[in-house]
Amino acid sequence: MGFLSPWFLAGFAAVGIPLWVHLLRRHRSEPLQFSSLMFFEQRTQSSIKHRRLRYLLLMAARIAVVVLLTLAFASPFVTRSVPPGEGTGSLLVMVLDRSFSMREGNRLAAAKTEAASLLNSWRPASYGQVLALDSQVHLLTQRTNSVDELRAAINSVEAGDGRSSFGELARALRSLSESEKLPLEVHLFSDMQRTSMPSGFADLALSSDTRLVLHNVGSEKPNWAVESVTAPRVVNDPKKVRILATVAGYATPAASRNVSLVVNGKTVSTKTVDVPENGRATVEFLTLDAPHGWNRAEVRIDSADTLPADDSFLFAVERSDPRRVLFVHEGRQRRGLLYYKAALESTADGAFQVEAVSADSVANVAPEKFAFTVISDVASLPPSFERALVQSIKSGGSAMIAIGPAAAARAMVPILESKIAQSKYAARSGERFLALGKADEAHPALQRTNRWENVKFYQAFDVDPGDARVVARLTDQTPILLEKRVGQGRVVVFTSTFDNISNDFPLRPAFVPFVERLARYLSGFEENSVGYAVGSYLELRREGSASRALEVLGPDGKRALSLSEAATTQNLQLTRPGYYEVRRENGRHELVAVNPDRRESDLRTIPEETLNLWQGAPQGESAAAATPNEPREERHNLAWYFLLALLAASVVESLIASRYLSTSKETA
Repeated sequence: MGFLSPWFLAGFAAVGIPLWVHLLRRHRSEPLQFSSLMFFEQRTQSSIKHRRLRYLLLMAARIAVVVLLTLAFASPFVTRSVPPGEGTGSLLVMVLDRSFSMREGNRLAAAKTEAASLLNSWRPASYGQVLALDSQVHLLTQRTNSVDELRAAINSVEAGDGRSSFGELARALRSLSESEKLPLEVHLFSDMQRTSMPSGFADLALSSDTRLVLHNVGSEKPNWAVESVTAPRVVNDPKKVRILATVAGYATPAASRNVSLVVNGKTVSTKTVDVPENGRATVEFLTLDAPHGWNRAEVRIDSADTLPADDSFLFAVERSDPRRVLFVHEGRQRRGLLYYKAALESTADGAFQVEAVSADSVANVAPEKFAFTVISDVASLPPSFERALVQSIKSGGSAMIAIGPAAAARAMVPILESKIAQSKYAARSGERFLALGKADEAHPALQRTNRWENVKFYQAFDVDPGDARVVARLTDQTPILLEKRVGQGRVVVFTSTFDNISNDFPLRPAFVPFVERLARYLSGFEENSVGYAVGSYLELRREGSASRALEVLGPDGKRALSLSEAATTQNLQLTRPGYYEVRRENGRHELVAVNPDRRESDLRTIPEETLNLWQGAPQGESAAAATPNEPREERHNLAWYFLLALLAASVVESLIASRYLSTSKETA
């Protein structure tokens, strides 16, 4: 037997109090009044006073109260050997890591074998449960005492392609402990990758009644992988393509690797790269021979390691003609068209081609056939074209609106119907011009534009932003760039002109990157990544917008969404590697490439000291010391039993004291 709080045993010294009360306390007699002492015989009084214990039963009860109170505070406990998973009111939780790295060698098979061995020695006094771990925690069973059900769940676990997250596991275990109201005995079967750890160790905290046992089924192995690929999403000229691939080695010696670019199953180029020890190397491909339309491309290496699934990186590329941009302007105002067209068509890849139409002739033009529409200082639009443009934007299209004197005469922004409050002119005193003030430089339209350095604005129009997002303001707080979501699409408003009259923006170096970046943003070039990681989400539609159903085909060629989901789902979780085909409601077809999370390619394990700290083992004790068949010691606190005995002793002491007190009163 042991004590959780042995310092309270010092309370045994209080046993002397009842002894003092019953033995050492002096007997005090009250003097009696007497008339005379002359008739009393005088004698010598003895100096030795005989003392004796009085009320022995009452003293014993009081000593018992002190002893029991002291023991209750000291919290005595006894230990007994308990088989794994057995315990009064406990829940055995078996967690199997099914992340991408468990594909290496026989890691998953080893994890299943150890979990099955644990079940063989389990004597279920309570319940068990099986969980699977990747970026999330998946419940494979509810709590049950059926060994067959737990074994079937263990055998059903297959290695996935996502990453494992121990921080997510700790959060799920805290939630499980709170909901079940039971002590947890958790056995984690994993390869204990370093990349599975959260950024802060505090995120691994578990409940006080949770016992964690770690089963490491992995070891550090050298591994090469194609870590990333940088490539254009859309290719117009195959001779002006630059593809960069990064080859990484994890715990690997210096070696040469052959890197191949494969398009639609055909190898178009192969290069050799020297990868330094435990380092990275970059390979560059300067051409892409691909037919028009969407192409399935990948970069491969000849690694010959034990994890071949990360030796290739998938990406999708669309080969197309330059995208057409509809530029609507007033018939006699062509200066804005001249500057805008020259800036957009001067881009290196020639991705856009501007088609200009006057406002008087745009009635029969279909805006959905263009990548996006630019409305440059137009007083009014034909109603039929305006309705078609609004519908195109709601279905996922985009528009750019420049406000000038002609548009300001209407006092309303086309399409948005936002109010134009007034025209702002630079003051004739002071600097005589306005400059860019506060701006969101993370917005794609402002990236690589150096904050519009030296751009002077002489006139801008104060537009009521309403619920639109103000991207940039001038120094007098006039909004100069706004963005508003309309259905599935977006509208960007520039509250000045492109004609070098209201400003000198078209003459400054920032104008070309601004026009190019904004064009790519409006046409959707910036929204889609070359490759997604397993477990990430693909945006299908924006929140709060009514839309028609779309179609998504998974890597197996089957529908990834049901009919009801296709009409309502906003984001699709990409759960498998391969190519997803998306046919959006505006008729646009997209190809999305998905790869296993490359953080799983690093097979280095967590240091043993960290694992010991997480599971609460003493420093220097192996994290794998607790084997599945090893019984554990369980403490049983006896404090409650002593408290009950204390209550009984207190009642007995009260009864005895009450009887003696009543006897003393009768004698008196």
